Amino acid sequence: MLKIWGKIIKNGKIIRDEVAISEVQGSYQENLKICITELCNVFDIPKPYWLPSNLDEYNRRGKTIFNQHNFVEELDFDRFVIEELDAERD
Repeated sequence: MLKIWGKIIKNGKIIRDEVAISEVQGSYQENLKICITELCNVFDIPKPYWLPSNLDEYNRRGKTIFNQHNFVEELDFDRFVIEELDAERD
């Protein structure tokens, strides 16, 4: 099971947040993609492009920040943050 906390941040404040859970029998990457897609659908935002810096940050910290550089479309927020939650803590 993979749990991802997504946050939309504008002017330094969280304006929306949601937790997405994926429990499919697949790879970690498949589960992560499902969670990100679910979060983007809930927030009604386009899916971000992963840049090498995002991949490196996520692999090191279990968290990454997407900003205007990760989207083709113009955004009405400053950052989209995803963070892996520890499923064992629940």
